[in-house]
Amino acid sequence: MTTEVQVVGQDAGPPPDEALPGAAGVARRAWDNIRTGNLGVLPIVLGLAVIVIFFSFQANNFFTADNFNNIIVQMAPTCMLAFGVVFVLLLGEIDLSIAYLSGFAAVAVAELQLQGGAHDWPFGIIAPVGAVIAIAVTIAIVGAIGGAQGTIVAKVGVPSFVVTLAGLLIFQGVVLQILEVRGTILIQDSWINDTAYYYFSAFAGWIIAAVVFGIYAVTAAVQAIGQLRAGLAIRHPWLSAAKVAGVALAAFGTVAICNHAKVPTGLPLAGVEVIIFLIALTFLAKRTPFGRHVYAVGGNAEAARRAGINVARIRIIVFVISGAMAGVGGIINAAYVNSVDLNVGGGSLLLNSIAAAVIGGVSLFGGRGEVRGALLGSLVIMTVSNGLNTANYSQGIIYIVTGMILLLAVTLDTIARRLQMRAGR
Repeated sequence: MTTEVQVVGQDAGPPPDEALPGAAGVARRAWDNIRTGNLGVLPIVLGLAVIVIFFSFQANNFFTADNFNNIIVQMAPTCMLAFGVVFVLLLGEIDLSIAYLSGFAAVAVAELQLQGGAHDWPFGIIAPVGAVIAIAVTIAIVGAIGGAQGTIVAKVGVPSFVVTLAGLLIFQGVVLQILEVRGTILIQDSWINDTAYYYFSAFAGWIIAAVVFGIYAVTAAVQAIGQLRAGLAIRHPWLSAAKVAGVALAAFGTVAICNHAKVPTGLPLAGVEVIIFLIALTFLAKRTPFGRHVYAVGGNAEAARRAGINVARIRIIVFVISGAMAGVGGIINAAYVNSVDLNVGGGSLLLNSIAAAVIGGVSLFGGRGEVRGALLGSLVIMTVSNGLNTANYSQGIIYIVTGMILLLAVTLDTIARRLQMRAGR
């Protein structure tokens, strides 16, 4: 039997966060997070706020409801690709084929909507059914292509960089081969075009905001109740309440701004699509065994294998997700310009998609990051691009600034990993 004796006057160490009063406990926790490299999304949010404030003074038309709607629609294709990239990066892999895979998806849906006109079988039963089938078939095709690439990576052992670089070249060639013969293909189906150009009424926008807020609030409440039933204390409940209030402000504030836009007015469907996939993929990553296995494989593939996780299967499914999300982004991108041409899938789409995930805090080394980071990173990139364009800066400046932001994000990620290793996390 041992007895602990504390010497009077001896320093017993700093008290735990729970023992400190509210503000002091939060400040202590924040300092511990900084010291150990657990920065979260705070640097991105603060950076985005600084960017918005800067361009509000630099460009006259930047801080307007119309431009806010433009940023949402412009961001959607890149954000969809970035959502898929998150899962690939969580494994410590890379997918360089997503941009031209999205271009291939754009060509595929353009061809299907021509074959499935208002009176053709099977897509023309009624217009909405035809559009939905065309979109579903396209996403299934590119998802299967992503799975094929993942199979080569997982089963054969070819590095993902090489496999997806080959995919980039192959699908760039496929797109060029088709469009050099067919020429520009117009997207004539209004239901497909609406994926980028439909705007909800003011009342529908408020309903959507209420639903989004309700889902988050209910999730937070269920989590808190679960902790209480398990006998666990809720750390800083007022901070949790502040997060719920922040989501309410973001949801209803976004709708309020969109409803004040003039041409067009209302909440864009493209923004709602982003939120739907954000919620679904966040649930997949955080609340399912598959998501936990992705983080485990990304953290240490050998340890995950020894724990009974089918590492090859996880890798293949992740590339299926990446391919499918590239398809979703490609369809929205084609709808945004109402056509597909020889430039589809090119430009800065690939770099922006990967940069969005990295800027959003997803580690290039695997095992760390969240789906929401892709949304925040896409917002940063599109806000910078839009602001510089609005302020009449050249395209060269846009690339330079985006590259500097990406370098800063990767540098912070590297520093954070070193701090976490020192702290034993």
